[in-house]
Amino acid sequence: MNKKGHILNGALLALGLAYIRSPLGDQPLAADVETLLVDATLLLPPLVLGALLPDIDTAFGKHRKTLHNLPLLAAFVAYPFFFGNLEFVWIGIATHYVLDVLGSKRGIALFYPFSSKEYGFPIGVRTSSSWSGPMTIAITGFEIAVCALVAAVAISGFDFQLETARQTITALYP
Repeated sequence: MNKKGHILNGALLALGLAYIRSPLGDQPLAADVETLLVDATLLLPPLVLGALLPDIDTAFGKHRKTLHNLPLLAAFVAYPFFFGNLEFVWIGIATHYVLDVLGSKRGIALFYPFSSKEYGFPIGVRTSSSWSGPMTIAITGFEIAVCALVAAVAISGFDFQLETARQTITALYP
């Protein structure tokens, strides 16, 4: 996928994950919408950063290899445990990989540097195709559905620990 598609993916994910965390109907509508928008705003920067990060390998290294692999994703998943920040960047990176594997013709080298073999699905489209936008939206919907399923079944609450940040934002902008 292209940069525009990855930004769209990150933005839609921020909204979808914010909704999963605080579904509408828990409070009066105005409070629900405010909570949804605050949570989405807090999730937007790290998700879009993560969604764009793997493509900086176009400037150096081998595109869809150097920064499109599971070892890099593992490093970003582990990073917050040691340094306490960048908590949601890994989600953007993971969804970038899903978008490139499912949505593009070429796929990515998931196990690089151990293997240069690229993995993809036959349903992918070229990044310049008029179908890349609809494909991005469809795959993002799939990603949000998977997150909702995980939240409902395994995590039971899916609290992203945004409560403190939301209270701070709400206090600053009543």
